[in-house]
Amino acid sequence: MSLVPASKPGSSDIRLGLQGLTLVLLSVIFELALERLGLPAARMLGPMAAAIIFAAVGTPMRVPAPFFMFGQAIVGCMIANSITPSILRLILADWPIFLAGVLAVIVASNALGWLLAWLRVLPGSTALWGSAPGGATAMVLMSEAYGADIRLVAFMQYLRVVLVAIVATIVARIYTGGGSTGVVAPSLWSSHIAILPLIQTLALTGVGMLVGRLLRIPAGPLLIPMGLGVALHSTGLMTIELPPLLLAVSYALVGWAIGLRFQRPILIHAARAFPRVAASSLALIAACGALGALLATTLHIDPLTAYLATSPGGADSVAIIAASSSTVNIPFVMAMQTARFLVIIFIGPPILRAVARTIKT
Repeated sequence: MSLVPASKPGSSDIRLGLQGLTLVLLSVIFELALERLGLPAARMLGPMAAAIIFAAVGTPMRVPAPFFMFGQAIVGCMIANSITPSILRLILADWPIFLAGVLAVIVASNALGWLLAWLRVLPGSTALWGSAPGGATAMVLMSEAYGADIRLVAFMQYLRVVLVAIVATIVARIYTGGGSTGVVAPSLWSSHIAILPLIQTLALTGVGMLVGRLLRIPAGPLLIPMGLGVALHSTGLMTIELPPLLLAVSYALVGWAIGLRFQRPILIHAARAFPRVAASSLALIAACGALGALLATTLHIDPLTAYLATSPGGADSVAIIAASSSTVNIPFVMAMQTARFLVIIFIGPPILRAVARTIKT
């Protein structure tokens, strides 16, 4: 892991080294503070927030491209590891229900993204990718490959992650009568690491980075390891091993790479757009809540299960909150979240391009 100056190295190397050390320390402080608040994305938001501060004061630091690609590849492996055969079987068994729920959320998110672009709050493709209800990190990393502003997409996606976590926690507390639903991050230090699966996982990331770069696949460093990982992991040909410390470093690399791009004009634009972007996120959360109520009524399932299943993003926080209640059908919740993510990954780009064209005309 290293941070390098955007310009040629010279007498300022020591100062840049001190800036890099300060960035790391500030990232740790922010991460710990956000974890105490119970935010599931703290290990990416903390480094990103620290990097934004440095970018605002004009630091020349940048994350080298290979390190950013490595961070993306590890995130791809993490996503692949969460898509289990049991979840895929559940989706296939009741595919009409999952397809209807997924499409309803996609329509609502695209409508709100279109409205933000039409009101000129944000550029068209940026507003649409920022509103996309897939995994926040995946949407941010894919958006740049399709012409969106990765900084503003990150602003929108992670703002919604925070709002989703807060609202879902409140709803779960009300429904469970005040039981514990706090989001607790796992320890960085794993008691056991399987060496051979770890080597295989690192090899998978290397292959994904190389193939994605050589074939120039949009968001290839993320999507290639994810696709290969799902195939190999679900068929039992390999076990994906991701120690918490490796994930934390990868999240930090991605957070720094994005945060260091936030120059002052972008920050000013984001601040001005904040009220309407927050309102859009809350409107999407409300629409998904209404969809959850419809599912609970028509399918006669637990209302909290239906709400968490249709919650727009923040799958990690949703999973932890779901696990805190004995009444929640966790497989159903994760299957719905996974189905929506897979649909967005595979058919999201052409849909978003088509919607973006209607904004321009």
